[in-house]
Amino acid sequence: MLSASDRGLHYGDGLFETIAVIDGKPRQWRAHMARLSGGCEALQLPSPDCELLRQEAQQLCMDNPQAVLKIIITRGSGGRGYRFPAEIKPTRILSIHPWPDYPIAYYKQGIVLTICNTRLGSNPALTGIKHLNRLEQVLARNEWQNSEIQEGLMLDQQNNVIEGTMSNLFIVEDDTLVTADLSQCGIKGIMRATVLALAQQLSIPILIERIDINRLRAASACFVTNSLIGLWPVQRLDDINYSQGKITQDLIKLLCEQRLIAISN
Repeated sequence: MLSASDRGLHYGDGLFETIAVIDGKPRQWRAHMARLSGGCEALQLPSPDCELLRQEAQQLCMDNPQAVLKIIITRGSGGRGYRFPAEIKPTRILSIHPWPDYPIAYYKQGIVLTICNTRLGSNPALTGIKHLNRLEQVLARNEWQNSEIQEGLMLDQQNNVIEGTMSNLFIVEDDTLVTADLSQCGIKGIMRATVLALAQQLSIPILIERIDINRLRAASACFVTNSLIGLWPVQRLDDINYSQGKITQDLIKLLCEQRLIAISN
């Protein structure tokens, strides 16, 4: 039972990972554990026993052909106040959830984006990691109720496009793949790293730079990624229509071949 004094509840003092489960096995396990360990180091939080986590995850996932595994690590219980407890005993929570029923059309025809008003704050010490403080994303996601919009893009304080509420963003300029600079804010997604690695394999030039609204609107194509969706091409943003293009199609093909896109019928 989770203690009412757990610092994850009081302060968001912890981390989480959301992992695709296919054929009873958590996908990209090593990459998720590497990010989790890096996040623990950044938060001065004792790293969990990854072998114990693996065993617990396998037991939880084994009877699920397609599901979502969520792992939460908090600093555990402590007294009132922000200071770390004298003795840190992390809390470990693993839960399994139904696979989201994403239509095939999201992969074939693409999705519709909107721009969110909620901005991301800058904090280089926390950038990249999946800490439990996600109020910016919560507020941003609840800015729209229109079912025709599948994702919202979030900007930083300088009007640079950083990411989606639940995804990383890529744009295509000519034959070059561009994704946002995450040195000040944003999550370094596991699928983002996978796509960058696949692009290198395909000899696609890569840029990691600032992306403003004008640059986004001028792109020939764009898409979003995360560990569950894999890759969704973008069909439209406001009055701008995008085509998928060869780079997007080649990446989708490779992700499907590696079973990193699990399309539900």
